[in-house]
Amino acid sequence: MSEKKSSNISAEEKLKDESRRKLLTGTAYTAAGIGAACAVLPFIDSMNPSKDVAALASVEVDITNIKLGEEKKVMWRGKPVSIRRRTKKEIEEAKNVDLSELRDPQADSERVKPGKEEWLVTIEICTHLGCIPIAGQGDYKGWFCPCHGSQYDTSARIRKGPAPTNLAIPPYSFMTDKLIKIG
Repeated sequence: MSEKKSSNISAEEKLKDESRRKLLTGTAYTAAGIGAACAVLPFIDSMNPSKDVAALASVEVDITNIKLGEEKKVMWRGKPVSIRRRTKKEIEEAKNVDLSELRDPQADSERVKPGKEEWLVTIEICTHLGCIPIAGQGDYKGWFCPCHGSQYDTSARIRKGPAPTNLAIPPYSFMTDKLIKIG
């Protein structure tokens, strides 16, 4: 009978030992996983843009002082951006263009925000070779690039010259009637 007792005890001890080993192994794996996460998270966080770079991702512009027919230039992500307050004549000229005449056909309504047609926000970099066009110049009184002669209309669409596409429109929104957020 004492032999049966000793064999039962050893079976119980084996189960306890096995449980302890599983618990210790699980604890070790958990600790290793937490340690790896603690080591990797700062590295991953270092890939995020710094606060000064993130601040450049968008710019808010007060548009209260821009008169009809005038523009304000600002920098966004190192690029010159024009915020132009177009006159009714400029808007009508832009709307009345036959799209089949355009190299890069795009309706004026696609280049401005609905209900805010007088405001045209565009990146002032010629799409030919990256020069800075002059506003209010050229045959179409939009933008004229003095480098190679590209001409854009009052909706910043390419009309003449070597530029292949319209001036780019950056992402923007009206925060209020007096404030635009670019980016």
